[in-house]
Amino acid sequence: SACRLRIMRKLPSVLVRTLTTGTTGSPVLLDMSEVRHKLRDIVGASTNWSDHVQAMQERKALHTLLAKQQEDLPPRRMKDSYLEVILPLGSQPEIREKYLNVHNSVRFGRILEDLDSLGVLICYTHTKQEMQPKSPLSIVTALVDKINLCKKIIYPDCDIKFTGNVSWVGKTSMEVTMHMLQLHDGEYSPVLDATFVMVARDPENKRPAFVNPLIPESPEEEEIFKQGELNKLRRIDFNTASLLKMAPTAEERNIVHDIFLNTLDTRQEGEGTVSFRSRKLPPNSVWMEDAKLKGLQICHPQERNIFNRIFGGFLMRKAFELGWATACSYGGSRPFIVSVDDIMFQKPVEIGSLLLLSAQVCYTEKNYIQIRVHTEVYDANTREHHTTNIFHFTFISENEVPRVVPNTYGESMLYLDGKRHFTAVMKEI
Repeated sequence: SACRLRIMRKLPSVLVRTLTTGTTGSPVLLDMSEVRHKLRDIVGASTNWSDHVQAMQERKALHTLLAKQQEDLPPRRMKDSYLEVILPLGSQPEIREKYLNVHNSVRFGRILEDLDSLGVLICYTHTKQEMQPKSPLSIVTALVDKINLCKKIIYPDCDIKFTGNVSWVGKTSMEVTMHMLQLHDGEYSPVLDATFVMVARDPENKRPAFVNPLIPESPEEEEIFKQGELNKLRRIDFNTASLLKMAPTAEERNIVHDIFLNTLDTRQEGEGTVSFRSRKLPPNSVWMEDAKLKGLQICHPQERNIFNRIFGGFLMRKAFELGWATACSYGGSRPFIVSVDDIMFQKPVEIGSLLLLSAQVCYTEKNYIQIRVHTEVYDANTREHHTTNIFHFTFISENEVPRVVPNTYGESMLYLDGKRHFTAVMKEI
């Protein structure tokens, strides 16, 4: 399949061999629950919510272990951080329930949680100090660059394997490339590719901290590292051209104007007079205003990460599920996730916050629905709202969907932003 070819292009078999043959000859296979236990051990996180203040106090002492400059840290290879993790849905039916959705396939929101945990563990593996059982670094997800799927359905009764490694390193940030495969007829076939960006901070998660440089060892690895650089530049370009900073392009202005002309109500009382105020909905269309859903989440301690903030994977799962419900009610049939891209983690979410989620259909084309989910925290004491994340999901519906139509200038900007994300995703897949 196209996805298999893409994986092979990104990670040629030679490289897979060199990554998997570490010092022991084969990688240590963890399962998903061990990933989370390992993370707690590395950070020294408390298992009791009541002890979390004490655990954070103990982390302060790790400040002395931080590098003063990147050059003080030993360089690492890609294979040093390579991990393989099994999610034994086939061989351990008791864990299946947690991953099952109503359509008898795997809940994609759970996969997002697993990718997030694995990405963090891969980065801790890259930055591990031999003599130190606890890491002085707080490694957090800064961005989900992209997740592209090449399978519509993930089966709930077949084992899943995740593989991944650090693929690019800056001074204080790391790109992690992960792949997910599922066992069918005795062999693993590709399901998705994911690229996350993680940042390293000091033990109290207040300031950036240096991470080990990455040394590519072969032409294939050079290529992967170069792709990491290009990904960074692409993100900067995309951000610079943001509609919040720059006016739409000439082509985009024409699109908005055409939509506007298309929605003018020409059935006015006077011949030849058309009011700018009177608008009508074209056939087989839905106003943007009528294509949204909202949700609220109380952030309980159960959903905390190793730093006692709300776990990024949990936020992704909640946003995805609201996005899916929005696509489902909009398209009137079961939607399938095609791609997740450009999830920015702008602000951590504290335990006890009220999390407000708002999902909007912002662009449609044939069977595709582009959804933007905006999340913000509401502080009941100060009555302030702060944006924490913006998520972009591309779904494909079983049937062709109505066109979504913006009515205001603000909605037109959301529409164009959705179109940009959709176009970028289509180029990738």
